[in-house]
Amino acid sequence: MATQNILFFGDSLTAGYGLANPAQESYPALVGQKIVAVQLDYHVINAGLSGDTSSGGLSRIDYWLSRPVTVFVLELGINDILRGVPPQTTRGNLQAIIDRVKAKYPAVRILLMGMQIPAFLHSPFTNQFNSIYPDLAAANNLAFVPNFLGGVAGMARLNQRDRIHPNAEGYKVIAENVWPVIQKIISERS
Repeated sequence: MATQNILFFGDSLTAGYGLANPAQESYPALVGQKIVAVQLDYHVINAGLSGDTSSGGLSRIDYWLSRPVTVFVLELGINDILRGVPPQTTRGNLQAIIDRVKAKYPAVRILLMGMQIPAFLHSPFTNQFNSIYPDLAAANNLAFVPNFLGGVAGMARLNQRDRIHPNAEGYKVIAENVWPVIQKIISERS
């Protein structure tokens, strides 16, 4: 069987913004290292773009779907709330990305990374925004990580000075949280 691609599609949290070596320390890179360690024939593609929003992701998704995708990992939306994008717009953009991925690759498995507004942001849209991810996961029958930054957000020792982006140690925690879900998806495909 030919090598299969896992496409990690997201913003700075996927790209590994601020890391000394994102190609080794970002969570897609760390998951890739786990894949190599267990000798699975999957290639990791990091399509993270710092500062990206759900609308930005929607505008660039077709480029990334020009190569075969077996597993699609979607992490977008937190920049929307920082820019005041209404949650219903974010939801619509994420649904459109999911629809395009499924239309291009009907057998793809999609993993959605749940985002939650950090308590220190105090947004009037907190409840609406936080419900986007579980609702999309349920409506589309997606694999789901409820809180992508769980165990990392708000922990000074696991974040860069900006308190938003994980440091290398924070990404290790994220990779450990995400890996069991990806491993399950991969094993179901075998």
